[in-house]
Amino acid sequence: MAPLPPRHGEPRVTPLPEQLRREIEDFLYLEARLADESRYDEWEALVADDMQYWVPRGRADYDPADRLSYINDNRARLATRIRQLKTGLRHAQTPPSPMRRVVSNIEILAVDHEAGVYTVGSNFVLYELAVQAGTSLRVWPGRVTHRLRRVEGELRMARKVVELVTAEAPQWNMAFLI
Repeated sequence: MAPLPPRHGEPRVTPLPEQLRREIEDFLYLEARLADESRYDEWEALVADDMQYWVPRGRADYDPADRLSYINDNRARLATRIRQLKTGLRHAQTPPSPMRRVVSNIEILAVDHEAGVYTVGSNFVLYELAVQAGTSLRVWPGRVTHRLRRVEGELRMARKVVELVTAEAPQWNMAFLI
């Protein structure tokens, strides 16, 4: 998996028809809600066959094959992660943490209309009530870059990169879909 492109150069807005922009935003909100509610089968249905799910340790400006990452899953590994979450036997998530995230600052970063591919950036703050560790409220802020692709007319996640604000600091157990 290649690193994300550098974040310099001229800021720009990528124009999209309003209906398409709304569809992309609604997809991001749905993806977040399904993850928050541990609705794993429905979340997994949003995933393309070649999905890459990456949570780098630091900024996403390196090849994850060369350095440590918190998560670096291909489609098969992601399916295994979801199967494990669904067993209810992940001790770090027994009982499951109630979660809610706020998704904001949605930006269309790149568009390939011909291929039906849209690269979208957004900010998020995830609130996790770690009930298995007492009543600790954990806050996970960051930036997500999604690569969405049309598959049989529907948007699907081909890539999700989660850059945590706290990526260089010690982390709690990430035993959920961030």
